[in-house]
Amino acid sequence: MKLIIAIVQDDYSTKVIKSLMTKKYRTTKLSSTGGFLKSGNTTLLIGVEDEKVDDVIKAIEEECKGKKVNKGKEEINIGGANIFILNMEDFKKI
Repeated sequence: MKLIIAIVQDDYSTKVIKSLMTKKYRTTKLSSTGGFLKSGNTTLLIGVEDEKVDDVIKAIEEECKGKKVNKGKEEINIGGANIFILNMEDFKKI
């Protein structure tokens, strides 16, 4: 079993969650703030069986598109998602 931690921009969170729910994946949503741009993010916690990891990542990729923003004098690319995949020994729903 795996715990997927996906950090997405707030702009994409509703679409990502809806896509995951459509595919029957449950998520826990946490508000977070990025350190570089100091903008709002959403951190999603998703527990899945090992063979479902690629499907979850694909659903996130489909909804998180990059974009360019001005940061001071620079134009930078932001968007997408940061995804961490952790081994999970056990999961219990009470």
